[in-house]
Amino acid sequence: MRHIAIVGSGPAGYYTAEAALKQWSEDVRVDIFDTLPVPFGLIRTGVAPDHQSIKGVSRRYETTALSENVRFVGNVTIGKDIAIAELQDLYDAVVLATGAPNDKKMGLPGEELPNVFGSASFVGWYNGHPHFAKLDPALSHDTAVIIGNGNVALDVARILAKSQEEFEGSDIVAHALSALDASQIRRIVILGRRGPHQIAMTPKELGELGKLARACPHVDAGDLPDEAEDAALDPGQRKSVGHLRTFAAAEPCADHDIAIEFDFFASPKAILGTERAEEVEVERTRLEDGKAVGTGETYRIPAGLVVACIGYQTSKIPDVPYDDKAGHFANQEGRIAPGLYCVGWARRGPTGTIGTNRPDGFAIVEKVAEDIGEGSGKAGRPGFDALADSRGVDYVKFTDWQKINEAEIANAREGSPREKFVAVEHMIDVVSKD
Repeated sequence: MRHIAIVGSGPAGYYTAEAALKQWSEDVRVDIFDTLPVPFGLIRTGVAPDHQSIKGVSRRYETTALSENVRFVGNVTIGKDIAIAELQDLYDAVVLATGAPNDKKMGLPGEELPNVFGSASFVGWYNGHPHFAKLDPALSHDTAVIIGNGNVALDVARILAKSQEEFEGSDIVAHALSALDASQIRRIVILGRRGPHQIAMTPKELGELGKLARACPHVDAGDLPDEAEDAALDPGQRKSVGHLRTFAAAEPCADHDIAIEFDFFASPKAILGTERAEEVEVERTRLEDGKAVGTGETYRIPAGLVVACIGYQTSKIPDVPYDDKAGHFANQEGRIAPGLYCVGWARRGPTGTIGTNRPDGFAIVEKVAEDIGEGSGKAGRPGFDALADSRGVDYVKFTDWQKINEAEIANAREGSPREKFVAVEHMIDVVSKD
């Protein structure tokens, strides 16, 4: 019998568990650990609340989770409740699938000012992540600046721009919905250091901006390269740039309440303000060999809210080697040390789609199979249970999560699939009820 511990219950974790079941069938026991009492990681707290079709992938993970050979162990923090070395003593392999939940720092003067957020915290706020539910961003200024040219920047812009009616069918949490309803934001500026051909935005997400009820996207036609140059792009990128060309050709946004402005060739240099963010200082750039180079020309954008969507980093775990420059665990193709592995964003950084984690999970299980053979007779699940009992660690099982899930669905406002609990203690209260 092989005993596998997976730390992290998001896509990478569940795809790895699925791979383990296919590799060993009845000859494996998999325990999936998570700091939160609820599973599914970024599917629950990272994917935009108005993208319910994407969140539906969790049903696939549920099939794996309900296998008798797989167990969810929620509300347990590795490195605090139990050390990595202790997990390694109990399991044949420990696979870190913790994702990249922390914001990369911009390294700019003023980024510590109030009302300046990274996207992990801001997205966590409107998605109901317990660590960020009390963020309470001020939306009282008329201008917000979003830094970054990827899909997360588009998500943040879209959520800030939507009307209450457009949130029907989403699982945006009540506190965010209320704050957005009272928002005074009327101008959203999306800053990108490079140009339209260098964006990391997909056609679907860009297309959504053009369909908003009260918001109008705009691109300065002067920022667009000659249309003939689009032919060198891959089809998806070409379609994305096509949306930008449509935004540039559209009529001015006079008949809309909110303007969404794409500001290309614009590198933020500092965030200015006294008690909170008030302005963003920006340097105009030009491209040299595909890189953004400052021109020395600067200007300021008044902004009461700044959200940096520039990437994420994996959380460090005591005694696990970490690559500070890359922002994830130090590894060789997923191997960290004997018996210790990483997968998904914890291995390669925040790249690819949700589905990219599936082949990654299967690849790491192949390496685990090479390394552990028939297993080494470690205690596995019973050993962890004994240790948890001795320490008073009361973990949450998947059946407990199902109770939380049912309660969230029952608490949903009209037109929403659920109302998430945003405090761990409230989740535990549901689990504790008979």
